[in-house]
Amino acid sequence: MASQAADVGATRDNQTMLKSLEICAGAGGQAIGLERAGFQHVAVVENDKHAAATLRLNRDNEETTGRHRWPVLEMDVHELDGSDYPGLDLFAGGVPCPPFSIAGKQLGADDERDLFPKALEIVRDAQPKAVLLENVRGLSSARFADYRSQVVQTLEDLGYTTWWQIINASEHGVAQLRPRFVLVAIKHIYAEGFEWPRPVASPPTVGEVLYSQMASNGWGGVDDWMERANAIGPTLVGGSKKHGGPDLGPTRAREAWLALGVDGRGLANEPPASDFVGSPRLTVPMAAAIQGFPDDWKFSGGKTASYRQVGNAFPPPVAEAIGRSIARALRKKPKQSVNALKPVVDGVEQ
Repeated sequence: MASQAADVGATRDNQTMLKSLEICAGAGGQAIGLERAGFQHVAVVENDKHAAATLRLNRDNEETTGRHRWPVLEMDVHELDGSDYPGLDLFAGGVPCPPFSIAGKQLGADDERDLFPKALEIVRDAQPKAVLLENVRGLSSARFADYRSQVVQTLEDLGYTTWWQIINASEHGVAQLRPRFVLVAIKHIYAEGFEWPRPVASPPTVGEVLYSQMASNGWGGVDDWMERANAIGPTLVGGSKKHGGPDLGPTRAREAWLALGVDGRGLANEPPASDFVGSPRLTVPMAAAIQGFPDDWKFSGGKTASYRQVGNAFPPPVAEAIGRSIARALRKKPKQSVNALKPVVDGVEQ
């Protein structure tokens, strides 16, 4: 599989693209952001057939020629051999969140869906210069302190300096809060150059992001709706395969959306008609816009499958911001000493 990297070396902003490998790629939210940050994927790995089809659909889209040139591997990540990918600059992934989600049983390492051990195995075998793994905020809880310490120790033994951080998507231009717990690990010789991205200006409101789509069928009430939707949205949920259908989540989430003038009990097939009265429902493209996907991004599958991909996504603007911070660190002249400054994790110097 090492041949997958053959076309890597394209340039962006007069700089050589850095090489990356991504697992659990989903619909491509993280891959889009990392690509914008200067990374060219030697492969993106995803086992869900709809999400893998989405990755291929956008890779082969003539309207996006020159972008998303990633090989798509539709496979179980357990079958991936990290030693097939030497010379990586970055190994990334959105490992499954059910083991740590407050909506689940929080079984952590006892959950068969926990892919952190496999991710660490790939890191060991591929020895990338940097690692980026994201998960739900639940992983940051005291319940999983020992688990986090084990992950940090493993990475330290492999030669990495490691940081954990809760990142809110709204801090990077996304119209929803969406907190994620993000791990960054960088080889000691590059670690001094890493800093978490700083928050940008105030995020756009739901009304600002969705106005053009809401108005696209001539809806007469769109201006009044925009005034009501004058805030960021709650975190989009509904990505679980156990979830019954395409709605915006449990009662509390739907109530929060209704306060913004959005009916969260389901998704619409089209934007509101010219004579529509009431609170409109989001379409899949609207939900994707709330996540920060580009307008030309297409999703494969029906409404439920498509929304599931959106609900599981890592917002591209967040991935881009973190990716740029990692890229800056890797492009600085590496230290000759491995005694890089060590971060504090969970209150203890590592």
